[in-house]
Amino acid sequence: MPCIMGIDSGLTVTKAVIFDETGTALAIARRRVPQLIPEPQHVERDMDGLWAATADAIREAVAACGRPASDIVAIAATAHGDGIYLLDDDRRPLGPAIVSLDTRAAELADDWNRGEVGDRALDLTGQKPHASAPSALLAWIRDHQPERYARIAHFIAAKDWLRFCLCGTIGTDRTEASTSFTDVQTQDYSSDAFALFGLQALSGRQPPMAGSTEIVGGVTAETARLTGLVQGTPVVAGLHDVTASALGMGGYGEGVIAVIAGTYSINETVSHVPKVDARWFCRNGILPGEWNNMSISPASTANYDWFIDQFCAADAAKAEAAGESIHAILGKEFEAARNRPSSVFFHPYLFGSPFGGASSAGFSGMNAWHDRGDLVRAVLEGIAFNHRIHIDALRDGFAPKTARLTGGISRNPAMAGLFADILGMPVTATRTEEAAAWGAALCAGACVGLFSSPTADPRDLALTETLYQPDAERSHAYEEKYQLFLDLAEAMKPLWPRLRRLGGSGQ
Repeated sequence: MPCIMGIDSGLTVTKAVIFDETGTALAIARRRVPQLIPEPQHVERDMDGLWAATADAIREAVAACGRPASDIVAIAATAHGDGIYLLDDDRRPLGPAIVSLDTRAAELADDWNRGEVGDRALDLTGQKPHASAPSALLAWIRDHQPERYARIAHFIAAKDWLRFCLCGTIGTDRTEASTSFTDVQTQDYSSDAFALFGLQALSGRQPPMAGSTEIVGGVTAETARLTGLVQGTPVVAGLHDVTASALGMGGYGEGVIAVIAGTYSINETVSHVPKVDARWFCRNGILPGEWNNMSISPASTANYDWFIDQFCAADAAKAEAAGESIHAILGKEFEAARNRPSSVFFHPYLFGSPFGGASSAGFSGMNAWHDRGDLVRAVLEGIAFNHRIHIDALRDGFAPKTARLTGGISRNPAMAGLFADILGMPVTATRTEEAAAWGAALCAGACVGLFSSPTADPRDLALTETLYQPDAERSHAYEEKYQLFLDLAEAMKPLWPRLRRLGGSGQ
């Protein structure tokens, strides 16, 4: 029975997963990839370190699979989108990669959006520029690191760096190519886009674009030596991790919103005509004539992880030593808090928001009688409220009827039910493990004929999902809270830039 490998490199962990043709994971190996924060707003990673960690994970997965490496018939990678990975003329890393949590270019992007560049970019590329867009980051490097800018020979995305390390070819796929420099109508690169951002010098240096299911090379001899893979194993172009996650969870299509509650608040739906709006990115779908409409902000469960790290570390250590879970402990506190009135709100904007580069996180409405359970409740509700901002935008544009939820937090029935109540729509929580890696593997399998198309998922999805209907009474109560959440954010908009300046960041 043939196997396929999906590689998924997120913002903190890189994974190699080997699946059989039924979608069963045979081996999973993970390695942490440290983030480098050399100064405020700069979030980077070592490119060679990323490949070393990924190669190590591949080797472990191949060894643990219980099947010969020759059974792996194709490989595809996915990874965090946006950010920028640079290569020089020798095809070596040109400094550390800039990842998508980086906000050094936030003020530049905000300036573009306050002027005509933002509107022109929306019309031409299907999206307004933002802090981690390749356009903004490259312009920042042009302005602040001109010597580095002059040496750029290739600019690629995270998964394209892994592809290069696997098979030695430089390029990208349709979904990743559309992050800044494609015409939303033609779905191909546009020289006008480079000119719009003042990046004419890089026009012509963009990576060649392939289909997500297209073979772009074979595993090199050096990579085979490092990983245990068989030299010449087909490597497929792969796809942006947002799209891969929707595909892997069974949520890539029209009429449904795929909701990924992870580091980012990711909310997306597919259309067969381009429809542009400042509230979402209209980017290339997997196939020609498909558009993936994504409403996103870096404001989801990373806030919950931060809360645990900062305020629950001792309890988490005790729970782990006792064979328990801090999530179960906080879940009980959340349920107790949920059954009493609370005025506590949390804006989950530690890393960014839908409201521009100067926003920040904060609790509101706290009093002496509130306890940790009220804070946990506020954090989780704030995450769901922020997802609703994006989902309401997509409902305006595309009228989807249901949502599919994935991400570690979705495994908690209380959280899935919370999303249903706050969104006021049915939410299907999927227990798909490694959705993004499986999405990449579906592309690899389609390439070699295991599946008729990347959406021809062989699994019985009903076995891995639970449908949650909104509770009418709770939905009504949450409507009032959601409006207050928005009003508080509106009141903070003029204050957030002042707070940033007080902290020594921003202009």
